[in-house]
Amino acid sequence: MSTSRKDEIIKLQNEIIQSMARRNLTSVYNDFFPASRVDIPSLEKEKEQDKPLRPSDQILAGNDGTAASTGNGKTTSDAKPQEVPKEKLEDLLAELNGYIGLDTVKEEIDTLVHWIQMQQLRKEHDLPTSDLSLHMVFSGNPGTGKTTIARFLSKIFHSLGILSRGQLVEVDRGDLVAGYVGQTAIKTKDCINKAMGGVLFIDEAYALTNRGENDYGAEAVDTLLKAMEDHRDDLIVIVAGYIKPMEKFLHSNPGLESRFNRFIDFPDYTLDELMGIFDMRMNKAGYTMGDEARAALRQKIDIERVDVKGFGNARGVRNLFETIIARQADRLGETEGEITRDMLMELTVADVTGVREEQKAEDGEKEENAPA
Repeated sequence: MSTSRKDEIIKLQNEIIQSMARRNLTSVYNDFFPASRVDIPSLEKEKEQDKPLRPSDQILAGNDGTAASTGNGKTTSDAKPQEVPKEKLEDLLAELNGYIGLDTVKEEIDTLVHWIQMQQLRKEHDLPTSDLSLHMVFSGNPGTGKTTIARFLSKIFHSLGILSRGQLVEVDRGDLVAGYVGQTAIKTKDCINKAMGGVLFIDEAYALTNRGENDYGAEAVDTLLKAMEDHRDDLIVIVAGYIKPMEKFLHSNPGLESRFNRFIDFPDYTLDELMGIFDMRMNKAGYTMGDEARAALRQKIDIERVDVKGFGNARGVRNLFETIIARQADRLGETEGEITRDMLMELTVADVTGVREEQKAEDGEKEENAPA
């Protein structure tokens, strides 16, 4: 297949996907806000701005958490605080409940929201209240929604008035730990400043304490613990990772055990839930799949999900979807004649399995001619 032919197929696919996405976005938005129409580019810009912040993305912030991208590596210290509009709590919870799976996680969040609301009401009525320590531990395998839920919680806490801004700053060991004495505290404080008014989400947090006594990760933990105490009214820290290593991480420092007292376990997705996630991606992207292809897909996911860490739950479904549409583009690129809209939308058994009809025929012929 020539490169130009394959590029043509991919271009046609993208045009269909973009066209359907624009129509869907416009329809949904105008259903909610019929009196105020908005162009799609502005919606896409808002969506891009809603991505979680990472210090490594050169998104810089002052102590108030106001982000400013300069692209020159210099921190902007004169940024003025900007009021961030709160999203409606009922809208956030409705969106969360619309997610596939995560039933136990949703129940935990509902319970937490009710508890916060009751504490706030007790305070209004001059009744004793409990300590609103909301630092949390998320444990579970990759692709189970930990980052997604952390982002939702940052918005929910902002809606409830617990946080002043509600942004999510996602970091890992590399963002917090330096290779020289004294530099780790500086890096960690920089990440904390960016997260002020929101949630600092530390993925694979146990990497901070599993390198031995002489590692600088302990300095990052000490700096983090101090900030959690000093800024407990406007900073929430969520640490995440595999279940067993997270338990060891918390036991490595008495301060960690005392400050993280809320735990949410993220179970692996079931086969039906993984199929539902694939369907959601497929429908949004403007593809279709027949019964035979769906049966092949279900079998493939069921086999690959056995390796939980390797497959990665929802992450594995996303990767599989991208592989399948790439195979479809390759298959159509070798098709003679006109390529119709329906052909561009249909995903076949060959796309799912990577085995084409001509290959099956060749394999069958080899078996027939094999010596007995």
